[in-house]
Amino acid sequence: MENRQIDITAKNNNNVRLGLIPGHFATNHSHVNYYVDLTTTKTTYRAARETARELSKFYAHVKQIDTILCFEGTEMIGSFLARDLCDPGNSVNVGPDVAVITPETNMNNQMIFRDNLQKHIYNKEILLLMSSISTGKSINRCVECLQYYSGKLAGVAAIFSAVNEYNGIKIDSVFTLDDMPEYSSYIPSECPQCRSGVKVDAIVNSYGYSKI
Repeated sequence: MENRQIDITAKNNNNVRLGLIPGHFATNHSHVNYYVDLTTTKTTYRAARETARELSKFYAHVKQIDTILCFEGTEMIGSFLARDLCDPGNSVNVGPDVAVITPETNMNNQMIFRDNLQKHIYNKEILLLMSSISTGKSINRCVECLQYYSGKLAGVAAIFSAVNEYNGIKIDSVFTLDDMPEYSSYIPSECPQCRSGVKVDAIVNSYGYSKI
């Protein structure tokens, strides 16, 4: 499967790239015809730094961001993004600090924040940082968690997103469908590959893939 991978770079930064593997893949919410490999982007110093640099451009002139809430292994990117937002040359967060945190998941698969972290959520401006968004449904769970802890949604950022908005929430991403026009996402019952009898290559989630 790996020998089919194609690498693409961001339009404005050749140091930001992702891998695309064509095939038949199942996510929690959909079936997709490409696995988007963001491993290098999320786990290596230079790639994470440059990705954060590109994301920070979306928030150069927005209101205060108090906390970056990291999902799907984006903590390194989140740290670099916090640095860029606090840079003296940026109009955002000049002076105030930025918290970079990750929610905990309990035995009921609910997102929670321990008492010591709730100060970074309550009445704060929160930026959600995700690795990839195929349908946007995962955003619901994050927003519900914020509402429970009285956090304010300042924005949603992702390395790759197949949708520009979800339920009226704008999504800012380095890579979009313009960069990979052949990418398609379907609910499982409408997947054309399933209907054609094509077996699923792998189960995928934010951690990676498991071949079937």
